[in-house]
Amino acid sequence: MHLDDFDYDLPVERIAQTPVEPRDQARLLVDRGSTSVEHRRVSDLLEYLQSGDLLVVNDSKVIPARLHLERATGGAVEVLLLEPDDSRRRRWQALVRPARKLRIGEELFDPHGTPIIRVGVRTEAGDTSYVEVLGDDDPLVTLARLGEMPLPPYITAPLGDPDRYQT
Repeated sequence: MHLDDFDYDLPVERIAQTPVEPRDQARLLVDRGSTSVEHRRVSDLLEYLQSGDLLVVNDSKVIPARLHLERATGGAVEVLLLEPDDSRRRRWQALVRPARKLRIGEELFDPHGTPIIRVGVRTEAGDTSYVEVLGDDDPLVTLARLGEMPLPPYITAPLGDPDRYQT
């Protein structure tokens, strides 16, 4: 399997920029395998569930994990925290740009000059780095204060209400 196997053409005008209201009117694609695909609404879901079916609900939350920070030199750095690497959520695997220019141990600052992130070594995958969230606050409090929701690049509309982006 290759990443290209998941590529397909999707016209820009078909990409929803804001969530539908009410939520149960969101589109539902029903694929039963051997029959043709049906285009329905989430409100129709109960028509498809039968006794003994298992419905798995994703109740995960998206956190404001994208940080726009500065180097001591004033250069801009973007850090996208991907996954915590310890139970205290101090050490994370992260995408860091521009990663090549950063040194291990370098601190990245918020607009007020407060150190927020310390850059660590690259992960085993090589395309991400370990970073440490600095400060006395719980890292999630820091993210709530400084971070933004990591919207995918095809969502270009500003996010008015972050709660509307949750599952």
